[in-house]
Amino acid sequence: MKNHAPTPPATLRRARKIALGAGLHYVYLGNVHDRDGDSTWCPDCGQRVIGRDWYEITDWTLGPEGTCPHCNTRIPGHFDPLPGRWGARRLPIQIKSFR
Repeated sequence: MKNHAPTPPATLRRARKIALGAGLHYVYLGNVHDRDGDSTWCPDCGQRVIGRDWYEITDWTLGPEGTCPHCNTRIPGHFDPLPGRWGARRLPIQIKSFR
């Protein structure tokens, strides 16, 4: 696919808006710097429950059972009590280890 230009961020944002308007609740943008499109929002009250900026978690307000702290709506998924420290690091691997 190297003979095709990358999809413009505006097109990705427009596609996300269409998907949200069609009733999907968890639509994320990838490989684009977009804090709103990278974050998780409560489908009931609209508050941000997990803020992301690229690979960094910037905000974590989920309750202990994975609920929105503003309206107590359960957010689908399996969540640790606290966010991990993944960040934008790369871990070296050796492919031959997986044979």
